[in-house]
Amino acid sequence: MGVEGKERHRELETGAQVISGHLGKTIQRLRKAYNLSLSELAEQSGVAKSIISQIERNETNPTLATIWRLSQALDVSIERVLASSDEEPFIEKSTRADTPILVSEDGKVRLAIIGWLKTIEWLQWYDVQAEPGGVLDSDGHQRGSIECLSVLDGEFEVEVGDIVQRAKAGETLRYRCDRRHTVRAVGTKPGHATMVCILKAAVMD
Repeated sequence: MGVEGKERHRELETGAQVISGHLGKTIQRLRKAYNLSLSELAEQSGVAKSIISQIERNETNPTLATIWRLSQALDVSIERVLASSDEEPFIEKSTRADTPILVSEDGKVRLAIIGWLKTIEWLQWYDVQAEPGGVLDSDGHQRGSIECLSVLDGEFEVEVGDIVQRAKAGETLRYRCDRRHTVRAVGTKPGHATMVCILKAAVMD
């Protein structure tokens, strides 16, 4: 290992030694952003479910190796996981490598989680890239949740219950997402949109 590599390793070790209570919350938010259960994250990371649970409850000080495995499974940099929330600047920049990506079952729709992970339990927003014909099927979120799909390019179709609506570039669809709903990229062009999900909206009549 060269001098730079040793310095880098020393920095990461130092970061691991000063981990405070924010780590558990960070791991939990990232896990929920991917809709992963403790068991699923344990399987993907190779870290025991009981250890992950203890980390999320801030009952243990994990080793650097454990944090690295979790960061790999959650597709974020280890520096991001170790960053102290008390020292974060008011202006925060996320790189492409730090942005979690969700992929639809057909592999044609990709959702980049561009929202703040600290709000993931009540407010989520995504950058949506879809190939023509791509379909994103979602189960219902908690009662009263609202989703807003703003189309930037191409054309999308949203189906909720027996209602289907289409929107093209410059248009926005707002709909209840507390029941099964489907978003489709229609037409021959790739689709690009932003999606905002408000999970604690007022219950609609």
